[in-house]
Amino acid sequence: MDIIRVADTTLYHVAAQQLGDATQWNRIASLNGLSDPILHGVCELSLPPFDSAAGGGLPSQ
Repeated sequence: MDIIRVADTTLYHVAAQQLGDATQWNRIASLNGLSDPILHGVCELSLPPFDSAAGGGLPSQ
């Protein structure tokens, strides 16, 4: 699991840059205990590994 630092961005952008799929933003949110995809200030995030089957942008039920 990788850890990155980001500032004033969105989880959509982080997922697109780091996982190659913006729809995987919800996996980053879940792993970091976040519900809002908009990040303010400097944040340290844990990243899940890429999962090609996890796209779609909706959390699994």
